[in-house]
Amino acid sequence: MAGGVAGPGAEGVMRRGRTLWLTVMLAATVAAWAQRANGQDKPALAPVPKECLAPAAAVVAGLPLPNIAVALKERKKITILAIGGTSASLRGPVSGGHYAIVERFLESTFKGLDVVVVHRGVSGELASHAAERIRIEVALTGADLLLWQLGTADALARVPPAEFHESVSQTIAWLKRHKIDVVLVGLRYARSMANDAHYQAIRAAIQAVGKEHNVLRIGRYDAEETLARIRAEQGVTISEAEVTEVGYSCMAEHLARAIASGLFVTGAPPKAPPGRKEP
Repeated sequence: MAGGVAGPGAEGVMRRGRTLWLTVMLAATVAAWAQRANGQDKPALAPVPKECLAPAAAVVAGLPLPNIAVALKERKKITILAIGGTSASLRGPVSGGHYAIVERFLESTFKGLDVVVVHRGVSGELASHAAERIRIEVALTGADLLLWQLGTADALARVPPAEFHESVSQTIAWLKRHKIDVVLVGLRYARSMANDAHYQAIRAAIQAVGKEHNVLRIGRYDAEETLARIRAEQGVTISEAEVTEVGYSCMAEHLARAIASGLFVTGAPPKAPPGRKEP
């Protein structure tokens, strides 16, 4: 798992940080889901566990996921392709790792649903390189949904924000044409990058392209920054490794709920799309 192993006493620090994070922000996140979701037969979503919480801005829930909605209705099976520079880190120390959280949550929320997550993460991969692989991996896996973690490698490699934006935008447009839903998972938080103009420009580019294409986005940076800020305000030092540890598991928790929420947004029930185009 990226970020290393937390040092002595880290468990207590993380536990206190997670609990505080929950107390401050859980109501806002749940309210955001409630505002966006409609009156369809939406199952009650299990609350975020006590060890996790993210600011309302960190989970952009309520955006439509029409293609996995069709898969849920017609096949009772969803295939999720996880790709990007940090997706390998979310596998965790055991088989399935943190993405197993997503599988378990969706399968317990939607009875009879079979969720398969296919990991194709490559550490340090740029978005433009991932874009080239996505077309191949989609054809091989028959994915209904792409979880694309992106931004960190591009920011560190100083890829021009406009070039990054264009590459991501073109890939999302291609995915939509081929009836594949997308969730963007943003770049990681680092104190040293808080005032780095280029790092923040890549972060802004992810937010912008998500809005332009109306796709669900998980703000990993926002969530991890909130934890670090709250602990600093309390005078408690928490390392970036500890923030990352909490961030990985909590992003999986929020990702699972965001996907579930995205299946039940305002609008008519989805109709089965015509056959997919060949890549």
